[in-house]
Amino acid sequence: MEIVTQEATLEFPDAEFTAIAEGVTINTAAWTAQAQRVLVPEALALLSRLQRALEPRRQELLEARKTRQAAFDRGELPGFLDPNEHPDAHDDWQVAPLPSDLMKRRVEITGPISDPKMVINMLSRTADGHRADAAMLDFEDAMKPSWNNVMQGVENLIGAAEGTLAFVKPATEQTPEKVYKLDPDDMPLLMARVRGLHLSESNLLVDGTPVSGGLMDYVLSTFHTARKLMVRGKTPKFYVPKVEHYLEARWWNDLFTMVEEALDVAVGSFKATFLIETLPAAFQMEEILYELRRHAAGLNGGRWDKIFSDIKVLRAHPDRVMADRNTIGMNRPWMSNYVKHLIKVCHKHGAFGMGGMAPQTPGRTKEMRRQQVQKVVDDKIWEASIGHDGCWVSHPYFIGPAMKPFTRDNQLDVIPDIEDQPDLLPQAGTPRTLDGVRVNVRVAMGYVQGWNLDIGCVAWDDRMEDLATLEISRAQLWQWLHHRVTLDDGTPVTPELVNEIFTEELDKILHEVRTAMINQPAEVVEKQLERFRQARIDAEAIFVAEDFRPFLALSSDPAHLNLEERRARLRANR
Repeated sequence: MEIVTQEATLEFPDAEFTAIAEGVTINTAAWTAQAQRVLVPEALALLSRLQRALEPRRQELLEARKTRQAAFDRGELPGFLDPNEHPDAHDDWQVAPLPSDLMKRRVEITGPISDPKMVINMLSRTADGHRADAAMLDFEDAMKPSWNNVMQGVENLIGAAEGTLAFVKPATEQTPEKVYKLDPDDMPLLMARVRGLHLSESNLLVDGTPVSGGLMDYVLSTFHTARKLMVRGKTPKFYVPKVEHYLEARWWNDLFTMVEEALDVAVGSFKATFLIETLPAAFQMEEILYELRRHAAGLNGGRWDKIFSDIKVLRAHPDRVMADRNTIGMNRPWMSNYVKHLIKVCHKHGAFGMGGMAPQTPGRTKEMRRQQVQKVVDDKIWEASIGHDGCWVSHPYFIGPAMKPFTRDNQLDVIPDIEDQPDLLPQAGTPRTLDGVRVNVRVAMGYVQGWNLDIGCVAWDDRMEDLATLEISRAQLWQWLHHRVTLDDGTPVTPELVNEIFTEELDKILHEVRTAMINQPAEVVEKQLERFRQARIDAEAIFVAEDFRPFLALSSDPAHLNLEERRARLRANR
């Protein structure tokens, strides 16, 4: 293979790239044995062809996002489209008939696709015999898109599709070796969530341009697993995140069609559920679903990213400053309206309307587990009562409790009683408290500590925090600082206050770490303490930055960077 040095116009002019196909180069540090197993010549040929065909439109769509946000920052508000802009979407039509293996999705469990043990656990029965109906293996919010994570994710997906994935936990002085493996005859519906439209893969270039992360995830996933699944009578099924406009849905639909044609399978063979987790998309559900009608399995109410988007889109509106993040949920009228509207649109057209994530983790005590189960059950009772066809959980412990309220395979016959264009605009509100600041700061340090280790979700303060919930905390503190919010007790939110809270909460976290690791060697404890000190520096720099970045990251880290270089890149918003 030829080694070439990229021109100085690229972000990392000193990086070495290896030419691996015509017009295709890869960061030499990323050209591992695993990458060579995944990026076989036939897959690269398909990937590069589709990247060339679709990248110009992706860039146009991303520019359109910036234009819309600039209008929102000037005071405009998102709203429903004029019916004449997309009249066909409002006619009497149905999505393509759903295959039988997609007709029961009462509980879907999610987690990072890069962790083989977690993937096996998501695809297996729990100790008490419960099994999810579907498992969503995540290249996105639950997984940091490091190159090694992405490549491992593709290999894990291949093993899951074949039913051969296994993982060996080595023996220790206290525990024997443990082998984790799948039962290929007793697995839930297998799904993968690809990266969003905004994320570029910096390690792989086509004609000198980073490839679309989502396109790469989708092409590699289908290339390696679609036929394997279809031979076994299973439907290749995907989740697509963070769509903002029906033209973006059209882009994804075209990608699905082009891959199906390239693999010589019938158009419509691959199915997808699109997450409605941005405020602009909430006003275009029917148009989005129409664009996807040959591939649509449904829409999902991604509540946590939706809250982040609510804050982000209306960040410049002083009359829409949000309350403490932990008080914003489906109890807020615009959130309730949004998921009822989603169910109505989906069921009207024969598609599933999926519910949201229960972020709880089990807890360490019997009483804590009881409380956490009750929170999950209460949430799922409400979701089932309004007509959702199923829901998400983040931990296998909650599969059984979450399943109970969903007493039928689906609820496609339920049409919520809500007007065709309900009020979906977020409202300002209270409480706004010092505890709210503290929660955001603690989430920041807990999550960024994991991110720096290439981990995309962390169990933190009895919740599973992923990128979406970190983004809520980041957006909320930025909004409060930007508008010079005064908390309910009269305390002004200033950079000095945020700095003080970061110091106080870091001290608490360091104490908690020392207590939890009291029996560990001193050097091991100190290493963990230093990770949180570093996370504090990185998180605070991001949280108090004057300019609001649209996402924590817009591209993956180049594989050749060390930890300090990755941290500097994160703080610099690159």
